[in-house]
Amino acid sequence: MGLSNVGAALRTRLPELGERMTERIRAEVESYADDSLIPFTSLRDSCADNADLLLGGFAYGAEPDVGAAQQTGRLRAEQGVPLADTLHAYRVGFELLWSEMVDEARRHPEVTDAELVAGSSEIWALFGRYAEAVAAAYREASAELALQREARRSALAEALFTGALADRTTPWEAARQLGLPERGPYAVVAASVPDPGQEPLPGIEAALRRSGVASVWRLLPDQQIGLVSLGHRDAERVSLRALRRRRARVGVSPRFDSLRDTPQALRFARLALAGLPGDGPGVTRFDDSPLAMLVAAAPAEASRLVEVSLGPVLALPAAERARLLQTLGHWFASGGVAAEAAERLFVHPNTVRYRLRRIEEVTGRALTDPVALADLGAALYALRLLPC
Repeated sequence: MGLSNVGAALRTRLPELGERMTERIRAEVESYADDSLIPFTSLRDSCADNADLLLGGFAYGAEPDVGAAQQTGRLRAEQGVPLADTLHAYRVGFELLWSEMVDEARRHPEVTDAELVAGSSEIWALFGRYAEAVAAAYREASAELALQREARRSALAEALFTGALADRTTPWEAARQLGLPERGPYAVVAASVPDPGQEPLPGIEAALRRSGVASVWRLLPDQQIGLVSLGHRDAERVSLRALRRRRARVGVSPRFDSLRDTPQALRFARLALAGLPGDGPGVTRFDDSPLAMLVAAAPAEASRLVEVSLGPVLALPAAERARLLQTLGHWFASGGVAAEAAERLFVHPNTVRYRLRRIEEVTGRALTDPVALADLGAALYALRLLPC
Protein backbone atom coordinates (compact mmCIF):
# COMPACT_ATOMS: atom_id res chain seq x y z
CA MET A 1 0.00 0.00 0.00
CA GLY A 2 2.78 2.41 0.96
CA LEU A 3 4.75 2.07 -2.31
CA SER A 4 1.58 2.59 -4.32
CA ASN A 5 1.37 6.06 -2.79
CA VAL A 6 5.03 6.62 -3.61
CA GLY A 7 4.45 5.59 -7.21
CA ALA A 8 1.39 7.82 -7.53
CA ALA A 9 3.27 10.78 -6.06
CA LEU A 10 6.21 10.41 -8.41
CA ARG A 11 3.92 10.16 -11.43
CA THR A 12 2.88 13.74 -10.80
CA ARG A 13 6.53 14.72 -11.35
CA LEU A 14 7.09 12.85 -14.58
CA PRO A 15 8.31 15.85 -16.62
CA GLU A 16 10.91 16.63 -13.96
CA LEU A 17 11.94 12.97 -13.68
CA GLY A 18 12.29 12.70 -17.45
CA GLU A 19 14.58 15.73 -17.51
CA ARG A 20 16.76 14.45 -14.67
CA MET A 21 17.04 10.96 -16.14
CA THR A 22 18.03 12.45 -19.47
CA GLU A 23 20.74 14.61 -17.92
CA ARG A 24 22.10 11.70 -15.87
CA ILE A 25 22.19 9.35 -18.86
CA ARG A 26 23.86 11.93 -21.10
CA ALA A 27 26.48 12.49 -18.41
CA GLU A 28 27.26 8.80 -17.89
CA VAL A 29 26.80 7.20 -21.33
CA GLU A 30 29.06 8.68 -24.01
CA SER A 31 27.03 7.88 -27.11
CA TYR A 32 23.91 9.45 -25.55
CA ALA A 33 25.70 12.79 -25.18
CA ASP A 34 25.65 13.33 -28.97
CA ASP A 35 22.57 15.45 -29.56
CA SER A 36 22.79 14.88 -33.32
CA LEU A 37 22.45 11.14 -32.71
CA ILE A 38 19.91 11.17 -29.87
CA PRO A 39 18.13 14.54 -29.49
CA PHE A 40 17.57 15.67 -25.91
CA THR A 41 13.79 15.89 -26.35
CA SER A 42 13.60 12.38 -27.82
CA LEU A 43 15.56 10.91 -24.92
CA ARG A 44 13.54 12.86 -22.38
CA ASP A 45 10.25 11.60 -23.84
CA SER A 46 11.56 8.03 -23.82
CA CYS A 47 12.65 8.33 -20.19
CA ALA A 48 9.29 9.80 -19.15
CA ASP A 49 7.35 7.07 -20.99
CA ASN A 50 9.34 4.26 -19.40
CA ALA A 51 9.13 5.87 -15.94
CA ASP A 52 5.36 6.32 -16.31
CA LEU A 53 4.86 2.64 -17.03
CA LEU A 54 7.07 1.57 -14.13
CA LEU A 55 5.46 3.90 -11.63
CA GLY A 56 2.02 2.90 -12.86
CA GLY A 57 2.86 -0.65 -11.85
CA PHE A 58 3.66 0.47 -8.31
CA ALA A 59 0.75 2.94 -8.09
CA TYR A 60 -2.05 0.77 -9.46
CA GLY A 61 -0.62 -2.72 -9.58
CA ALA A 62 -0.75 -2.68 -13.39
CA GLU A 63 0.94 -5.48 -15.26
CA PRO A 64 4.39 -4.44 -16.53
CA ASP A 65 4.16 -3.05 -20.06
CA VAL A 66 7.40 -3.39 -22.01
CA GLY A 67 6.04 -1.60 -25.06
CA ALA A 68 8.06 1.54 -24.43
CA ALA A 69 11.19 -0.54 -23.85
CA GLN A 70 10.66 -2.36 -27.15
CA GLN A 71 10.15 0.92 -28.96
CA THR A 72 13.37 2.28 -27.42
CA GLY A 73 15.29 -0.83 -28.45
CA ARG A 74 14.15 -0.52 -32.06
CA LEU A 75 14.87 3.21 -32.15
CA ARG A 76 18.39 2.86 -30.75
CA ALA A 77 19.17 0.15 -33.29
CA GLU A 78 18.04 2.46 -36.09
CA GLN A 79 20.16 5.28 -34.64
CA GLY A 80 23.21 3.02 -34.49
CA VAL A 81 23.63 3.29 -30.71
CA PRO A 82 25.54 0.25 -29.37
CA LEU A 83 23.34 -2.22 -27.49
CA ALA A 84 25.70 -2.13 -24.50
CA ASP A 85 25.22 1.65 -24.23
CA THR A 86 21.45 1.27 -24.55
CA LEU A 87 21.33 -1.22 -21.68
CA HIS A 88 23.70 0.96 -19.63
CA ALA A 89 21.34 3.90 -20.12
CA TYR A 90 18.44 1.79 -18.88
CA ARG A 91 20.38 0.82 -15.80
CA VAL A 92 21.20 4.46 -15.08
CA GLY A 93 17.52 5.35 -15.46
CA PHE A 94 16.39 2.56 -13.14
CA GLU A 95 18.98 3.53 -10.52
CA LEU A 96 17.82 7.15 -10.54
CA LEU A 97 14.16 6.12 -10.41
CA TRP A 98 14.73 3.82 -7.44
CA SER A 99 16.72 6.53 -5.68
CA GLU A 100 13.79 8.91 -6.17
CA MET A 101 11.37 6.29 -4.84
CA VAL A 102 13.46 5.84 -1.69
CA ASP A 103 13.60 9.60 -1.17
CA GLU A 104 9.84 9.90 -1.72
CA ALA A 105 9.19 7.03 0.70
CA ARG A 106 10.69 9.11 3.53
CA ARG A 107 7.73 11.45 3.10
CA HIS A 108 5.33 8.53 3.61
CA PRO A 109 5.48 7.15 7.17
CA GLU A 110 3.26 4.24 6.17
CA VAL A 111 6.06 2.77 4.03
CA THR A 112 7.88 0.10 6.04
CA ASP A 113 11.45 -1.14 5.65
CA ALA A 114 10.07 -4.50 4.56
CA GLU A 115 8.12 -2.80 1.75
CA LEU A 116 11.25 -0.97 0.61
CA VAL A 117 13.22 -4.21 0.54
CA ALA A 118 10.44 -5.88 -1.46
CA GLY A 119 10.24 -2.84 -3.74
CA SER A 120 13.97 -2.98 -4.38
CA SER A 121 13.71 -6.61 -5.37
CA GLU A 122 10.73 -5.84 -7.61
CA ILE A 123 12.27 -2.91 -9.42
CA TRP A 124 15.45 -4.81 -10.28
CA ALA A 125 13.36 -7.75 -11.46
CA LEU A 126 11.55 -5.25 -13.66
CA PHE A 127 14.90 -3.93 -14.88
CA GLY A 128 15.79 -7.45 -16.03
CA ARG A 129 12.47 -7.75 -17.82
CA TYR A 130 12.81 -4.34 -19.48
CA ALA A 131 16.43 -5.02 -20.43
CA GLU A 132 15.41 -8.28 -22.11
CA ALA A 133 12.68 -6.45 -24.02
CA VAL A 134 15.10 -3.71 -25.10
CA ALA A 135 17.72 -6.24 -26.21
CA ALA A 136 15.24 -8.44 -28.09
CA ALA A 137 13.73 -5.46 -29.95
CA TYR A 138 17.19 -4.06 -30.65
CA ARG A 139 18.45 -7.35 -32.11
CA GLU A 140 15.30 -7.82 -34.19
CA ALA A 141 15.58 -4.29 -35.60
CA SER A 142 19.31 -4.77 -36.20
CA ALA A 143 18.65 -7.96 -38.13
CA GLU A 144 16.01 -6.21 -40.25
CA LEU A 145 18.35 -3.29 -40.91
CA ALA A 146 21.17 -5.66 -41.81
CA LEU A 147 18.92 -7.43 -44.31
CA GLN A 148 17.88 -4.09 -45.78
CA ARG A 149 21.49 -2.94 -46.05
CA GLU A 150 22.52 -6.23 -47.62
CA ALA A 151 19.64 -6.04 -50.09
CA ARG A 152 20.62 -2.47 -50.97
CA ARG A 153 24.27 -3.46 -51.23
CA SER A 154 23.42 -6.45 -53.41
CA ALA A 155 21.25 -4.31 -55.69
CA LEU A 156 23.96 -1.66 -56.07
CA ALA A 157 26.58 -4.31 -56.79
CA GLU A 158 24.31 -5.89 -59.40
CA ALA A 159 23.78 -2.47 -60.96
CA LEU A 160 27.54 -1.93 -61.21
CA PHE A 161 28.12 -5.35 -62.77
CA THR A 162 25.32 -4.92 -65.31
CA GLY A 163 25.64 -1.18 -65.89
CA ALA A 164 21.97 -0.79 -64.91
CA LEU A 165 22.29 2.03 -62.37
CA ALA A 166 19.27 4.28 -61.97
CA ASP A 167 19.49 7.76 -63.45
CA ARG A 168 19.83 9.37 -60.01
CA THR A 169 22.66 7.07 -58.88
CA THR A 170 26.08 7.42 -60.49
CA PRO A 171 28.69 4.64 -60.36
CA TRP A 172 30.74 6.77 -57.99
CA GLU A 173 27.81 7.27 -55.60
CA ALA A 174 27.22 3.53 -55.67
CA ALA A 175 30.90 2.95 -54.93
CA ARG A 176 30.74 5.21 -51.87
CA GLN A 177 27.71 3.36 -50.55
CA LEU A 178 29.47 0.04 -51.15
CA GLY A 179 32.63 1.16 -49.36
CA LEU A 180 34.72 1.23 -52.52
CA PRO A 181 37.04 4.05 -53.61
CA GLU A 182 35.63 6.29 -56.30
CA ARG A 183 38.64 5.78 -58.60
CA GLY A 184 40.53 2.71 -59.77
CA PRO A 185 42.36 0.65 -60.48
CA TYR A 186 39.87 -2.17 -59.99
CA ALA A 187 39.54 -5.78 -61.15
CA VAL A 188 36.55 -8.09 -61.47
CA VAL A 189 36.68 -11.68 -60.25
CA ALA A 190 34.46 -14.57 -61.39
CA ALA A 191 34.55 -17.92 -59.57
CA SER A 192 32.73 -21.06 -60.60
CA VAL A 193 30.05 -22.24 -58.12
CA PRO A 194 30.38 -25.97 -57.38
CA ASP A 195 26.73 -26.30 -56.28
CA PRO A 196 23.89 -23.74 -56.41
CA GLY A 197 23.95 -21.60 -53.28
CA GLN A 198 27.44 -22.71 -52.24
CA GLU A 199 30.09 -19.99 -52.16
CA PRO A 200 33.31 -21.02 -53.92
CA LEU A 201 35.11 -18.14 -52.15
CA PRO A 202 33.76 -18.24 -48.58
CA GLY A 203 34.79 -15.32 -46.40
CA ILE A 204 36.65 -13.60 -49.23
CA GLU A 205 35.29 -10.10 -48.59
CA ALA A 206 36.21 -10.17 -44.89
CA ALA A 207 39.64 -11.64 -45.64
CA LEU A 208 40.41 -8.92 -48.16
CA ARG A 209 39.09 -6.22 -45.82
CA ARG A 210 41.47 -7.39 -43.08
CA SER A 211 44.30 -6.87 -45.54
CA GLY A 212 43.09 -3.39 -46.42
CA VAL A 213 41.50 -4.36 -49.75
CA ALA A 214 37.95 -3.15 -50.35
CA SER A 215 35.62 -5.34 -52.40
CA VAL A 216 31.98 -6.18 -53.03
CA TRP A 217 30.58 -9.57 -54.04
CA ARG A 218 27.48 -11.19 -55.54
CA LEU A 219 26.56 -14.86 -55.42
CA LEU A 220 24.81 -16.02 -58.60
CA PRO A 221 23.48 -19.52 -59.32
CA ASP A 222 26.56 -20.45 -61.36
CA GLN A 223 29.23 -17.95 -60.27
CA GLN A 224 30.41 -15.77 -57.43
CA ILE A 225 31.48 -12.43 -58.83
CA GLY A 226 33.36 -9.62 -57.13
CA LEU A 227 34.61 -6.10 -57.76
CA VAL A 228 37.97 -5.55 -56.04
CA SER A 229 39.80 -2.27 -55.46
CA LEU A 230 43.50 -2.47 -56.34
CA GLY A 231 44.31 0.98 -55.03
CA HIS A 232 47.23 0.18 -52.77
CA ARG A 233 50.53 -1.26 -53.87
CA ASP A 234 50.10 -4.84 -52.62
CA ALA A 235 46.38 -5.16 -53.31
CA GLU A 236 46.73 -7.38 -56.38
CA ARG A 237 49.24 -9.72 -54.74
CA VAL A 238 47.12 -9.95 -51.57
CA SER A 239 43.96 -10.58 -53.57
CA LEU A 240 45.48 -13.32 -55.73
CA ARG A 241 46.87 -15.05 -52.65
CA ALA A 242 43.49 -14.95 -50.94
CA LEU A 243 41.78 -16.30 -54.05
CA ARG A 244 44.24 -19.18 -54.44
CA ARG A 245 43.75 -20.21 -50.83
CA ARG A 246 40.06 -20.88 -51.53
CA ARG A 247 40.95 -23.68 -53.97
CA ALA A 248 38.29 -22.65 -56.49
CA ARG A 249 38.23 -22.07 -60.24
CA VAL A 250 38.68 -18.34 -60.65
CA GLY A 251 39.05 -15.88 -63.53
CA VAL A 252 40.32 -12.33 -63.04
CA SER A 253 39.83 -9.41 -65.42
CA PRO A 254 42.51 -6.94 -66.47
CA ARG A 255 42.85 -3.81 -64.35
CA PHE A 256 40.53 -0.93 -65.22
CA ASP A 257 40.10 2.59 -63.89
CA SER A 258 36.49 3.60 -64.55
CA LEU A 259 33.58 1.93 -62.78
CA ARG A 260 31.61 2.35 -66.00
CA ASP A 261 33.82 -0.40 -67.44
CA THR A 262 32.73 -2.92 -64.77
CA PRO A 263 30.35 -4.86 -67.08
CA GLN A 264 33.10 -5.27 -69.71
CA ALA A 265 35.57 -6.32 -67.00
CA LEU A 266 33.07 -8.93 -65.81
CA ARG A 267 32.97 -10.34 -69.33
CA PHE A 268 36.77 -10.56 -69.36
CA ALA A 269 36.81 -12.27 -65.96
CA ARG A 270 34.29 -14.82 -67.20
CA LEU A 271 36.34 -15.41 -70.32
CA ALA A 272 39.41 -15.96 -68.16
CA LEU A 273 37.44 -18.47 -66.08
CA ALA A 274 36.23 -20.25 -69.22
CA GLY A 275 39.82 -20.42 -70.48
CA LEU A 276 41.16 -22.06 -67.31
CA PRO A 277 42.42 -25.48 -68.43
CA GLY A 278 41.44 -28.73 -66.73
CA ASP A 279 38.67 -29.11 -64.19
CA GLY A 280 40.59 -28.55 -60.94
CA PRO A 281 41.09 -25.39 -58.90
CA GLY A 282 43.15 -22.53 -60.23
CA VAL A 283 43.31 -18.77 -60.65
CA THR A 284 43.94 -17.26 -64.07
CA ARG A 285 44.08 -13.64 -65.14
CA PHE A 286 42.77 -12.54 -68.50
CA ASP A 287 46.16 -11.02 -69.35
CA ASP A 288 48.05 -14.22 -68.52
CA SER A 289 47.16 -15.82 -71.86
CA PRO A 290 45.46 -13.69 -74.52
CA LEU A 291 45.23 -16.72 -76.81
CA ALA A 292 43.31 -18.66 -74.19
CA MET A 293 40.94 -15.75 -73.81
CA LEU A 294 40.34 -15.60 -77.56
CA VAL A 295 39.58 -19.31 -77.61
CA ALA A 296 37.16 -18.94 -74.71
CA ALA A 297 35.51 -15.92 -76.33
CA ALA A 298 34.83 -17.69 -79.62
CA PRO A 299 34.40 -21.43 -78.94
CA ALA A 300 32.69 -22.18 -82.24
CA GLU A 301 35.46 -20.51 -84.25
CA ALA A 302 38.10 -22.21 -82.11
CA SER A 303 36.53 -25.61 -82.79
CA ARG A 304 36.61 -24.86 -86.49
CA LEU A 305 40.30 -23.91 -86.22
CA VAL A 306 41.04 -27.28 -84.59
CA GLU A 307 39.16 -29.12 -87.32
CA VAL A 308 40.90 -27.29 -90.15
CA SER A 309 44.44 -27.38 -88.72
CA LEU A 310 44.57 -30.65 -86.79
CA GLY A 311 41.66 -32.61 -88.26
CA PRO A 312 43.88 -35.11 -90.13
CA VAL A 313 45.90 -35.81 -86.98
CA LEU A 314 42.71 -36.31 -84.92
CA ALA A 315 41.51 -38.83 -87.50
CA LEU A 316 44.52 -41.12 -86.89
CA PRO A 317 44.29 -44.19 -84.64
CA ALA A 318 44.17 -43.23 -80.95
CA ALA A 319 47.70 -44.33 -80.03
CA GLU A 320 49.40 -42.50 -82.93
CA ARG A 321 47.18 -39.44 -82.47
CA ALA A 322 48.15 -39.20 -78.79
CA ARG A 323 51.89 -39.56 -79.57
CA LEU A 324 51.88 -36.88 -82.26
CA LEU A 325 49.85 -34.37 -80.25
CA GLN A 326 52.01 -34.92 -77.18
CA THR A 327 55.18 -34.45 -79.20
CA LEU A 328 53.87 -31.32 -80.88
CA GLY A 329 52.89 -29.88 -77.50
CA HIS A 330 56.31 -30.49 -75.96
CA TRP A 331 58.03 -29.15 -79.07
CA PHE A 332 56.11 -25.86 -78.79
CA ALA A 333 56.83 -25.75 -75.04
CA SER A 334 60.53 -26.23 -75.78
CA GLY A 335 60.64 -23.30 -78.16
CA GLY A 336 60.95 -25.51 -81.22
CA VAL A 337 64.12 -27.30 -79.98
CA ALA A 338 63.84 -31.00 -80.79
CA ALA A 339 66.54 -32.05 -78.32
CA GLU A 340 64.80 -30.34 -75.41
CA ALA A 341 61.45 -31.83 -76.41
CA ALA A 342 63.10 -35.24 -76.52
CA GLU A 343 64.32 -34.82 -72.93
CA ARG A 344 60.79 -33.97 -71.82
CA LEU A 345 59.46 -37.05 -73.63
CA PHE A 346 62.33 -39.37 -72.64
CA VAL A 347 62.96 -40.29 -76.29
CA HIS A 348 65.77 -39.76 -78.80
CA PRO A 349 65.80 -36.39 -80.65
CA ASN A 350 65.48 -38.27 -83.94
CA THR A 351 62.21 -39.73 -82.69
CA VAL A 352 60.90 -36.22 -82.13
CA ARG A 353 62.03 -35.16 -85.61
CA TYR A 354 60.36 -38.21 -87.16
CA ARG A 355 57.07 -37.44 -85.42
CA LEU A 356 57.22 -33.81 -86.49
CA ARG A 357 57.75 -34.87 -90.12
CA ARG A 358 54.78 -37.20 -89.72
CA ILE A 359 52.63 -34.24 -88.57
CA GLU A 360 53.77 -32.22 -91.60
CA GLU A 361 52.97 -35.13 -93.86
CA VAL A 362 49.47 -35.71 -92.41
CA THR A 363 48.43 -32.06 -92.16
CA GLY A 364 50.16 -30.81 -95.30
CA ARG A 365 51.61 -27.92 -93.26
CA ALA A 366 55.34 -27.23 -92.93
CA LEU A 367 56.56 -26.43 -89.43
CA THR A 368 59.05 -24.02 -90.99
CA ASP A 369 56.18 -21.89 -92.31
CA PRO A 370 55.35 -19.17 -89.73
CA VAL A 371 51.70 -19.04 -90.79
CA ALA A 372 51.28 -22.80 -90.55
CA LEU A 373 53.14 -22.78 -87.23
CA ALA A 374 50.78 -20.16 -85.83
CA ASP A 375 47.72 -22.09 -86.99
CA LEU A 376 48.94 -25.36 -85.49
CA GLY A 377 49.94 -23.72 -82.20
CA ALA A 378 46.59 -21.99 -81.81
CA ALA A 379 44.71 -25.16 -82.77
CA LEU A 380 46.70 -27.22 -80.27
CA TYR A 381 45.90 -24.70 -77.53
CA ALA A 382 42.23 -24.68 -78.46
CA LEU A 383 42.18 -28.48 -78.41
CA ARG A 384 43.23 -28.41 -74.75
CA LEU A 385 40.54 -25.93 -73.76
CA LEU A 386 37.54 -27.04 -75.78
CA PRO A 387 35.67 -30.33 -75.92
CA CYS A 388 36.46 -30.71 -79.63
